[in-house]
Amino acid sequence: MNKVALIGRLTKDPVLRTLSEGKSVTSFSMAVPNGYKKDEADFINCTIYGKLAELTVKYCGKGSLVGVTGRLHTRFYEKEGTRIYVTEVIVEEIRFLATKRKEEQPADRVEVAEDRFEIPADFIPNTTPV
Repeated sequence: MNKVALIGRLTKDPVLRTLSEGKSVTSFSMAVPNGYKKDEADFINCTIYGKLAELTVKYCGKGSLVGVTGRLHTRFYEKEGTRIYVTEVIVEEIRFLATKRKEEQPADRVEVAEDRFEIPADFIPNTTPV
């Protein structure tokens, strides 16, 4: 079984790209509280494909609080003769818990108040596919 569930904040605005076969994709990093020390976080790389990527770019920006479920994926590439490994979450589901408006986005963008959002200690994310 390979299943990941995370809640955290985007560290920068996601950017939409189009792959050679026409599929949409976006990647971003999430700051996820690590639970050990106050104000410390783990930074997790995430990638989303298709319509979910388009919706994420439309409704989320730096600082948006999101919940994601997906699977861990490891890949590698060569850089100057050295093999570089990357571990990331391939997102299968995303929940927009508190979005941040980007200045350049149209006025129809959803905005949710998020100043004092706390995640209960017994929180279990909904893993039912949409």
